[in-house]
This record gives sequence, C-alpha cells and structure tokens, in this order.
Amino acid sequence: MTPESLGQVLAEFLDGARAAVVIEDGAIAFNLSESKYSISGEYNKCLLHLWSHERNVVRRVLDAEVKATTLRLQVQRMGQNRPTRLDFCRDRDQRSPAARRAARAAYEPRLRRALGRYFPAWTVIRLTTSVDLEHSFGPAYLRGWLRQGQRAMAIVGVNNQETQSTVDGALACGILWLEACRLAQSERNVVEGLTMIVPKDTVALTRERMAHLHPMAAKWQLYEFDQREDALVAADLGDRGNLATRLVHSVDERLTRERFAESIARIREILPQAEVVVLSPALVSFRRHGLEFAQARIAHDPRNFESSEEIAFGVGPEERVLNVENETQFGDLVRLAAVVRCKDGPKNHALWRMHPERWLESLVFGNIAALDGRLRPEPIYAQVPAFAAADRAMIDVLATTREGRLAVIELKADEDLHLPLQGVDYWSRVAWHQSRGEFQQFGYFPGRDISPQKPLLMLVAPALRVHPTTDTILRYLSPEIDWEVVGIDEHWREEIKVVFRKRPVRKPARAA
Repeated sequence: MTPESLGQVLAEFLDGARAAVVIEDGAIAFNLSESKYSISGEYNKCLLHLWSHERNVVRRVLDAEVKATTLRLQVQRMGQNRPTRLDFCRDRDQRSPAARRAARAAYEPRLRRALGRYFPAWTVIRLTTSVDLEHSFGPAYLRGWLRQGQRAMAIVGVNNQETQSTVDGALACGILWLEACRLAQSERNVVEGLTMIVPKDTVALTRERMAHLHPMAAKWQLYEFDQREDALVAADLGDRGNLATRLVHSVDERLTRERFAESIARIREILPQAEVVVLSPALVSFRRHGLEFAQARIAHDPRNFESSEEIAFGVGPEERVLNVENETQFGDLVRLAAVVRCKDGPKNHALWRMHPERWLESLVFGNIAALDGRLRPEPIYAQVPAFAAADRAMIDVLATTREGRLAVIELKADEDLHLPLQGVDYWSRVAWHQSRGEFQQFGYFPGRDISPQKPLLMLVAPALRVHPTTDTILRYLSPEIDWEVVGIDEHWREEIKVVFRKRPVRKPARAA
C-alpha cells in the first residue's frame, strides 16, 4: 500500500472510532477519548503521531488491515528496523460473545470450589450471572451468597478475562446485590455483609472504595482470586498504602495568556465568545461550550531544537496544525462550532451532542452560585489532580465554600450507575492532598484559607437522569463523606436551575 492509501485507511477508520483504544505490546497505550492523533505523509512515509498527557509516540505505518471492529497496523518505531503491531479497537473487549460466555461459565465452578475450601463452615448458595435489568445486574458479575445457619454473606465475583473498567465497576454491583439479598432474605436470614472477589493484582481501586463504605452498615470483605492457582487471598481494607495520585502546580493564567496573546486574539477575531482554558504554561485550549476546537501550544522542531508557537485544530482525537493551506478549513470549523454549539442549535448535529459534561462544566464555571449559594465564584479549578483510577484521570470541578471548605463537584449529563463511587474516588484524593496541605503549597486558592474540615462532595446531574440506584449506593457510604445530590432542570443548556437536593440521613443503612 502507498503512504497515501495507508493514510486514507487510517483516516476513514478513525473518523468513526473516536472512543477506540490503542493496543501496543498487548497493553492499552492510548484511549482516543482522552488522546489526540495526527496523520502525515512527510518524506513519502505514512507517519502516525499519538499523544496524551502521559505519552507521546510516533510510528511509521507500513501496512493496514481492517477486521470487523479492529484496525490492525504494521508499524515501525523510530530508530528500529523490526516491525511491530498496533491495533485500534472500537470495542475494549475484543472477545466474541461466545468467548465471553465460556469464560464466565468456566469461572463459576472454580470460584465455587475455592469458596468451599476457604469458607468450609459456610454453604455456597445460588451462584448466577443471569441478567436482571430491573436491579441493574449484568452477566459480567457472578452473584450469590454464603449461608451458615441464619447468617449469610452476599458474594460478587468478576473473572480475570473481563476488562479493567468492568472490574472497577464491580463494587457498585456488589452494594446493589447486598441490598437485594437483604430484602429477599429479610424474614429468613441475616445478610451480614458483602464479600467482593476480584482478579489477582486488580484490587487497588476496589480496596480504596471499600475503605470509604459505612463500617456499621455491613461487614465488608475483599479477596483477590488467582484463577491459575484457584487461590483466594484476603485484602486488608485498612492497608490502603499511598494513593496513586499527584497534584500538578497551579498555572499562572495571566502569564500564560500573555504568552499566547497573539493566538488568543486570532481565535477571538473569528469567535469572540470562545472560551480560553489554560491547561499548562505551554498549552491553551479554545472551546465553545466545552467543545474543544483548537489548541495553541509551544512546539519544538526536532531538526533544530527551536521552539515556536503553533495552533492545532480539529474536533475529537484528530487534529491538524494550522497553516496557509488549511486556514479556510479552520475558519469554517470555528464558525460551525459557533452556530451549532448553542442552546438553540440543531440537536441532531454531532457537534451539538458531543461532550455534554464539558458543556455543563462550562456553564457551572460561568455561574457556580446557581448550584449552591455557599460556593465562591472564584477561584474555581477544573481537571485538577491526575490519578490512576478507573477510566477517568481528573475531577470535574474543585471549588470552595465561603467558609473555605473544599467542594468536589462531580458532573454527569446522562444516567450513570457509577456516579456515587466515582465521586468517592475524587473526594478521597482531594481529601488526601488537603490533609498534606498541598493545595496551598502548589498554588491553589491563593490568598484564601482552606478549612481543615473534610471536603464536601456534590454530585450534579439532570433530575430525570439520576440513576435509580444512586440512593441505595449513597446509603452505604461512610459518614465521613458529606455528600449532596443536586438535581438540575433538564433544560440546563438554557439555564442551570436546581430542582431538588438530597443530603445524607446520618444513620446506618441497615443493622448488620
């Protein structure tokens, strides 16, 4: 294949795979929903450039083949002669439906035997992966319970062939299964708590989340299951170790805006309402209601090591560097974003539907008092700490109340079962940095005193899109987490209006 035909194959496949994952050497290297790419044909070669906040790679594409939902590339690393393989997968789980069913069927008897050995005084009852949409139970999680006399423990297990995001979502299923077992067995058995079983070496996130559950609401147990050895190993919920979290220094926005003044003026000449978001001292994002359409950045020329300012544009993971040849195309994109990305825009247009949570975030930034009058209008930060948890890297919004208490604001534009526990992820990391005085040390909230009180957790979603399981999961959270669910009007693009608020009732979910 010629470099031109290779580039065309890549462009056509990736245009419809904006949430694909990139697999290299058997591991996920990039997630296109959080990364960028560009395709170039310099020096009669097809070059693929992939980058994110963590990685930056360039590969020469030698061959390409599309198989079902996967694009398989033969690539060459810079400075190496031996080709390697790079796969773009629309579906993270590349197994066929038959392979998924086989893995789940094989897991059940192995776990049953292991439970029999490690809990000899208990009887294993009813292990199932049947779908129960009414209670939000899918086939990826094996559910059952242990019984000893009138005592019982709910069990949820996930096999080692499932994706990491499926493993990370297991605790939400576990809490819901515990509640279902308690309701079903209320007149016959006392369901004391939950036993979670996750694959070996995947315990970190679930352990951190379980450490923030209500200790009086249930007994919480966590095990790793080595399916090769059929061995269960208990995880110590008190041994949380160091969180996989880091806090970047706050950026001096004034200096950064001065550095990119020419690019900012150029963009705002076309779109005066463009949002200018400073991401780092060397990177500025331009958005329209949260939709990024361009970036200004400091680029380095590898041929002479000189630095210069450049503008890259594009919607989604693909982007192009602005030059004389594509300036008209750039202007058309900016004007299209201005017309479509507004409250009265065409609702069936792809740009109107993209990134609704970013849209919501931009409106919250513009009027955070609409959520709660206790919140200070400034300073407000977005995408602050980065940490290795689940599929997301950063919290949505971090603010303070007028009394100086930190407020972690997690936003959802659509129904999401995992909203409460994702909020716990971010809350725990903010509390961790707060306890070490790192927010002020790293330049956040300058001139403000931060209260030693633990952060407030605000879960914000359109009122009709709060998942029906949210209340159940929240009842099992630790009392140290002061949470609040804020339901907003469905027409939030027009104006943010709070429809209802829910706060915790300070008592155990159920006596264990």
